[in-house]
Amino acid sequence: MKQFLIIQTAFIGDVILATALIEKLHSYYPDASIDFLLRKGNEGILAGHPYVRELMIWEKKKDKFKNLFRLLSKIRSKRYDAVINVQRFAATGMLTTFSRAKTKIGFDKNPWNHFFDIRVPHIVSTSDRPIHEVDRNQALIESFTDKIYARPRMYPSANDFEKVSKYKRQPFICIAPASVWFTKQYPAGQWASFIDSIPNPPEIFLIGAPNDKILAEEIIEASGRKGRIFNLCGQLSFLESAALMKDAEMNYVNDSAPMHIASAMNAPVAAVYCSTVPSFGFGPLSDKKFIIEIEKKLDCRPCGLHGHKVCPLGHFHCATGIRDEQLVEVLTGSVQQASGNRPNQ
Repeated sequence: MKQFLIIQTAFIGDVILATALIEKLHSYYPDASIDFLLRKGNEGILAGHPYVRELMIWEKKKDKFKNLFRLLSKIRSKRYDAVINVQRFAATGMLTTFSRAKTKIGFDKNPWNHFFDIRVPHIVSTSDRPIHEVDRNQALIESFTDKIYARPRMYPSANDFEKVSKYKRQPFICIAPASVWFTKQYPAGQWASFIDSIPNPPEIFLIGAPNDKILAEEIIEASGRKGRIFNLCGQLSFLESAALMKDAEMNYVNDSAPMHIASAMNAPVAAVYCSTVPSFGFGPLSDKKFIIEIEKKLDCRPCGLHGHKVCPLGHFHCATGIRDEQLVEVLTGSVQQASGNRPNQ
């Protein structure tokens, strides 16, 4: 029986996109044992995953390197057939190199790549040469699977669906208004303005982490439709949020983790891009998807891959130049959805 370890200790969205590797490996090796290494705090994404045997959790905020070497000892004891390292950082490169795996796989930009058995070029996605993260990751296992695309996927339990069933008694939309980066976050006042522009609005659920509660309340206070908007920030787990988003009329998100949750549930999604662009390779993958961005070309956009804490030029036109109608049209069906599954199709 084959044993695989996937290493992805980055952020929420990165882990969700890496679940496409689990899907592909399971489709090729249905009897294989697949383990997954991630950072503490993200384990809820893969809780109860039917194809994951064991989650290994790296506590990085306390005793980071002590915990790293404890993990290395455990990994070495497993004698994996393959360790698949999705990251380009030295710590995970070291784990891969000394893993005792039969095959060590990673990107050529990892500092430890010379010790890997399979080194895959890490191609940066651009508008001229777009490549989605799922395709980039898929290249790591292409030599023993195939080139056919696998969608990332999350697996909410029956209890997760039951927890959110009370919110589904009538049509609803979800809005995930927050982002770690200011310039990737659609402004609160514009979320409120959009909500007020919806004709015959359904119920609206604002979702996110506990520290997004204040932002959600700001949106509610700025809107004239307080009775239709409900703040669920901090009340739902990753999988409960996924279960809710699956049945929404539409999920409005920034270029952030909730977009990838929608992709993993094949839920309808409207992704609002401010300072970043879909051609960076992290766009939505749902069958029903829309890209919302400023219609006017800006010389300053995009201004960075991950966004900034403030607009470098101080005007934030990439967000403020988006019209309410662009978001409303997604609900009314008067705008064409984004084509293709991935930017390179």
